[in-house]
Amino acid sequence: MLLLALLLTLFALLIMGVPIAFALMLSALPILLFLGIPFQVVVTQTYSAVDSFTLLAIPFFMFLGRLLNAAELTDRIVRFADAMVGHIRGGLGHINVTVSMMFASLSGSSHADTASVGSVMIPAMIKAGYPRPYTAAITAASSIIGGIIPPSILMIIYGSFAQISIGALFLAGIIPGIIVGLSQMALNYVVAVRNDYPANRRASLGELWRAALATAPALAIPVMILGGISSGIFSPTEAASITVVYTTLLIAFWTRSMTVRAYLREVGQAVIEYALPLFAIACAGIFGWLIAYLKGPQIIESFVTDITTNYYAVAAMLVGFLILIGTFMSGIAAMIIFLPVIQAVGAAAGIDPIVLALTTIISISTGLLTPPYGISIFIAAQIAEVPAERVFLAVLPLTLTLIGVVVLGIVFPQIYLFLPNLLLP
Repeated sequence: MLLLALLLTLFALLIMGVPIAFALMLSALPILLFLGIPFQVVVTQTYSAVDSFTLLAIPFFMFLGRLLNAAELTDRIVRFADAMVGHIRGGLGHINVTVSMMFASLSGSSHADTASVGSVMIPAMIKAGYPRPYTAAITAASSIIGGIIPPSILMIIYGSFAQISIGALFLAGIIPGIIVGLSQMALNYVVAVRNDYPANRRASLGELWRAALATAPALAIPVMILGGISSGIFSPTEAASITVVYTTLLIAFWTRSMTVRAYLREVGQAVIEYALPLFAIACAGIFGWLIAYLKGPQIIESFVTDITTNYYAVAAMLVGFLILIGTFMSGIAAMIIFLPVIQAVGAAAGIDPIVLALTTIISISTGLLTPPYGISIFIAAQIAEVPAERVFLAVLPLTLTLIGVVVLGIVFPQIYLFLPNLLLP
């Protein structure tokens, strides 16, 4: 009953619009007081949730995304994507998805992807005659790839708290991330043919080569990250800090597109931007500990296994649960809170830990496209100047690409496991 009261209070506060960090703490405190748990436990658990060297990678990757956008490197990536896929029917939609895939390999944040890519692509697509709801929808949907293709902030969070190799998670996300992107491009092509959306001029080989050269120094960043981590040269946090230094040098000596004042302004904004999820992580720490203290994982595992122990049935229930909680709260908080439950249910069904991690990350990320949370939808709708309700309807077919990849990964686990097994045997 206490566990049920805890969860119902949390969801009630979220529905009322209380910020996630405060909702977590406000719903946990009455239960803690009722149980007579010392306040020192609250301090200890909130501190231990953020006391992780691995979590330091998050602010560096967030800062990296801001630098890439402020230094106009995003524009170079857009031109390269245009040269590659702009000539296909519905060219601007394909460019949008391709840029999101490239930007995902640089920033690791779906929110940053939506804001950065959307600020460039949404006005261009609207000007070319694409409907505003569809323009915002494909921008928001493709930005979810930022949580799947490495370096992913959600993977860093999951790996850090679940004690799973982050390098393995990074490698596992490459193939499903590409599948999501190609699926969205295929759907965009169908929509473009049906509505007679235009294609851009086909780039010559010389134009493609020049665009590739202009983008190559930026696209070397994911190679550095994956190569360094998978080979054991440096940790995810070290990889993040090294790429920030590398990008700073690019800006200083290659693009020369930022002043010192502008650079310091981005540092300040990144600090503010990181403070919010850090506070949520701290509050999720005590909330997740309380769920474990109330034996939530064992209760839910017993409930599920009493219904069925079939691999596919348990996986289907888990995916439905993850999509549901993703609609109410951020992926970071959801994973920290419910990770013990997720692991208990996954172990009961015999789901491989890497498959479970990717299933969790993609399923929860779907919540960025669904009401009431749907933050990527709200960001894209604001840029496109269109009501979010219309974007929610337009994004439904694109959301199916994410659910489809989740199903494929459960039925064919090698989609996730092939690269980790190959490179990190």
